Amino acid sequence: MVESPSSSAQQARRLLADRLAGLARDAGLTGLPNVSLGVIPTSAERSRMPVEGFWIFDSDRTDVELVSGYLTLTQPSEVAMYADTFAELAEMAVYGVNARALIVAALDSLR
Repeated sequence: MVESPSSSAQQARRLLADRLAGLARDAGLTGLPNVSLGVIPTSAERSRMPVEGFWIFDSDRTDVELVSGYLTLTQPSEVAMYADTFAELAEMAVYGVNARALIVAALDSLR
């Protein structure tokens, strides 16, 4: 099935609206005392750039999202690799008012 140009434009508008809503929500989170939201600036030098999403559960499990499915890692050495990656990314990130400023700039660029 071939999409019409108007259908593609509608999808693009919905995607943009979703991104704006997500960024606005994230900007609001930066002021909460129990939330630490880090944003990695595009100008940051990155020694690592993971392409997969991952979630670390304490020190005994990491779930990794791949294109083809999910992995659950339980080997301490593998979990530690993801913990090291997270720590490195967290060091590159900015927090608080600086994170909010980057989110607001991203919002402004999409409007």
